[in-house]
Amino acid sequence: MNIDNFFKNGKLIVIPRKKKAKEELFHILASKFQYDKSYNEKEVNNILVKTYDDYALLRRYLVDTGYLKRDLYGKHYWRIKKSK
Repeated sequence: MNIDNFFKNGKLIVIPRKKKAKEELFHILASKFQYDKSYNEKEVNNILVKTYDDYALLRRYLVDTGYLKRDLYGKHYWRIKKSK
């Protein structure tokens, strides 16, 4: 699925509504994180804000959809292999 229409000048302008487009977006965002590396919240925010101003919303989506995991305190995040 091509989600280019949701971007302008490299920035996300709207989060897709359709599930398939959202999954593609989250897959692209997750690819910005390395496996086997721990990120603090600030590092995650700095990566995501380059794509969308509401980086907290993207961070929550990535966790809720299983692309990122976080510790119980929300201080450390890491990318996981998402099962289909």
